[in-house]
Amino acid sequence: MTEADRAGMQLSANHCTGTDKPKLTHLPMDPADFAFILPYGLMVGGHVTPVDHQYFPPTVFDSAPGTYDVYAMADSNLVAITTRTHPGQGSYRSETVTDYRMVFSLSCRLFYYYDLVNELAPGLENEFQASGGNVAVTAGQFIGKVGNQTLDFAVWDTDRPLAGFVNPEGYWPETWKVYTADPLDYYADDIRAIALSKYVRIAEPQSGKIDYDVDGKLIGNWFEVGTDGYNGSAGEGNGAYWTGHLSFAPYFLDPSAFLVSIGNWPGGAKQFATKENAPDPATVGLEAGIVKYTLVEFGPYTGDSPWDMKTIPTEPIHLETLSDARGCILVQLTDARALTAQAFPGSGCDQVDGFTEGATAYER
Repeated sequence: MTEADRAGMQLSANHCTGTDKPKLTHLPMDPADFAFILPYGLMVGGHVTPVDHQYFPPTVFDSAPGTYDVYAMADSNLVAITTRTHPGQGSYRSETVTDYRMVFSLSCRLFYYYDLVNELAPGLENEFQASGGNVAVTAGQFIGKVGNQTLDFAVWDTDRPLAGFVNPEGYWPETWKVYTADPLDYYADDIRAIALSKYVRIAEPQSGKIDYDVDGKLIGNWFEVGTDGYNGSAGEGNGAYWTGHLSFAPYFLDPSAFLVSIGNWPGGAKQFATKENAPDPATVGLEAGIVKYTLVEFGPYTGDSPWDMKTIPTEPIHLETLSDARGCILVQLTDARALTAQAFPGSGCDQVDGFTEGATAYER
């Protein structure tokens, strides 16, 4: 069995068959029902490393849960359903919302998945359970509803592991992440054109990117030594696994700027732009010694106006810095895959002389 087949069997709970990669012929939602498509690579809150899914925001974001239909994208097999609950947002914050995460197999080599589906099609969950976890669906089949939040979506191709994770084994709690693929490569031509018309990222790759590691350079993802890589110090799914994560990566909507994403910032994980936007983390190597970055607040802008990430932008999106220093971070590569870093909240870099006993060792 090849590595691609082994990954396929794991992702499908041993329910996949074959190696074909038929095209995706239907979008997850009706085009009129979603406002735009956010690319891979967002870093926000506990998503300290670049996010491995795209977002389909509903046309009316403050809609009721279960407002908009969700469809299967191809003749495929539903091979996983998991659930969780949480409070609603906006006008529906008093409601309890159930989220469904759904994985679909086209073969042992190609998958797509959804998350944050609010409701399942009538009878689908019972059919899934009765089948032992393997239900055939057809392209365009109604499979559920979403509202009050985005629909998460990604494609996985087990033949094409991402090259920008220098230690892919470190992502074992979320194996699929390594196989995240550009949806534009798998769409039928007609829906590809529709999807592209909804994209808000202009830079290539327009679908976004999540893997930025370069051996011997600062750019990419780092994990606190002794915390089992992506699994984190709190363990898988324990609510704070990201505390030991640290990432230096381009902003997902405007990659001309980069962010510093810090899992152990006081009060919770936090993302910052840098005042200097330099030096580029892709150029920072062992020879650089200690490097300082001034951390500042930021936001997306469309033209001269801030963008709320809920309404359709009127002009190309770019990053703007929005504050004076919120802190300083010192970093130093000590080996190709070893990093010392320390954040100093509330201090400007002119107030920071060097590492203290509070510095953290990272690896990847």
